[in-house]
Amino acid sequence: MALTMVEAAKRNSGDVVKAAVIETYARTSDILRVLPFEDIAGNALKYNLEGALPGVGFRGVNEGYSESTGVLNPVTEPLVIAGGDLDVDKFIVTTMGADQRTSQEVMKIKSLAHRWTLAFIKGDSTALTKEFDGLQRRLTGSQLVWNASGSGAALSIVKLDELIDAVDNPTHLLMSKALRRTLSAAARNTSVAGYITYSRDEFGRQIMLYNDLPILISDNSGDAYAATAFNEAGQSGGSACTSIYCLSLGDGMLTGIQNSDPAVTDLGELESKPTYRTRVEWYSGIALYHPRCAGRLGGIIAGAATA
Repeated sequence: MALTMVEAAKRNSGDVVKAAVIETYARTSDILRVLPFEDIAGNALKYNLEGALPGVGFRGVNEGYSESTGVLNPVTEPLVIAGGDLDVDKFIVTTMGADQRTSQEVMKIKSLAHRWTLAFIKGDSTALTKEFDGLQRRLTGSQLVWNASGSGAALSIVKLDELIDAVDNPTHLLMSKALRRTLSAAARNTSVAGYITYSRDEFGRQIMLYNDLPILISDNSGDAYAATAFNEAGQSGGSACTSIYCLSLGDGMLTGIQNSDPAVTDLGELESKPTYRTRVEWYSGIALYHPRCAGRLGGIIAGAATA
């Protein structure tokens, strides 16, 4: 059974350090807070993705059925290796305390969480062969809804609803803070509207919901790892668009995969120089078990939403 990082931290409550590491990932990234992860053996996951259902029909007495079978497409999802090393000078630890290493380790974990979130959305193994393919590259055909033709347009609430309908059992929306503000403003405009409510996440922080779907934020880092800036192409050109994603998270839908929980390893003092080295590393990826477990609304430019 796949577990979110919040649940995994509770599972590892006996190991205070490991639980704290996992919780830091969950606090840093909305995606890592809610995405369930399935532990797998080996370095890749193989499964069959439903392609087409078999045909059925009606028959008369003493008649037979026409044989028909469904289509299953074999898929292999590899695990990728993400992480990094950090060194803290022995002088700093001796004169300022061991908590200086802890602070640097927390910063490293946060950086990895932001970078992983970027790969979850924008990952492209043809450009960077060592990362996994993200949603933008995977979602095509009926799972890619265009907000407008050409070089894009301001968010259409009708198109947002169309995106939600393209996903089976949707659980979350994923967008930038800028688009969340656009939705909030639309809800206050009686000529546009939109059903907006508010709740709290697992850490007590306020979250916004559209049509009862919690809105996940893709750009909490506010740095180069922001994943949904207005820098995408529209359906037929332009470079000032962004996207909204609708997700169905859970067993048999969209999940994360990992060989084990993220690790932070103390490598001790280096022989080559008087510094203490820590390695942060994680073997992970994502799996889309269902052809309608996620969808993308592309071609959205900055501006007030329309009905």
